[in-house]
Amino acid sequence: FNLENPVFQLLGKVCDMLFVSVVYIVLCLPIVTIGPANTALYYAIVKVIRRERGYIFREFFRSFKLNFKRGAIVGILLTLAMIILGFDILYAWGLTEPDSSKGSLLMGVFIGIAFLVISFSIYVFPILSRFDMTVKQLFKAAVYMSMRHIHFTILMIAVNIAAVVVVYFFFPFIFIAPATTVLVNSLMMERIFKKYMPKSEGPGEETGKDE
Repeated sequence: FNLENPVFQLLGKVCDMLFVSVVYIVLCLPIVTIGPANTALYYAIVKVIRRERGYIFREFFRSFKLNFKRGAIVGILLTLAMIILGFDILYAWGLTEPDSSKGSLLMGVFIGIAFLVISFSIYVFPILSRFDMTVKQLFKAAVYMSMRHIHFTILMIAVNIAAVVVVYFFFPFIFIAPATTVLVNSLMMERIFKKYMPKSEGPGEETGKDE
């Protein structure tokens, strides 16, 4: 019954991931808060679950408040882009019946754009959680990193798709899927970030940065 026992520590981390996933899902419902919630989830998972520093809810809400404005702006823009792309893909799908060549061409174009948008979305919130940037700088950094490290980008997209598939066949997984997905993706994302992090960040904890 020693709380330092590895089994209890693992159970504690699982519980933290479960609780923070539920909070994340609730905060995503208003749509406007999707961006800040994604940013806070990545920050909390890396700092508390991986680095074992701080408390999960304290770090989550700290990042949520600090990055709210920029996270909300990016989140809203991404949501609008996803909605528009969704209608575009449905439109292209509808064209495949009367004109298969035109519909297939448009479908390929829209799927390609969707891939770029999804790739961007995977990077932008983790970047916001770790770097102090303007919205314009965030967009540039997310586009650059997602294309520069395309092999990791594809792997992280695959992780997200796998999580959706598991939830489809086993719905209760949704209550821990957000934290689990972020944890797995962070193993790749943090390797990427190390290439861009200064050796010593100095005082900057208040911006959401964390080594």
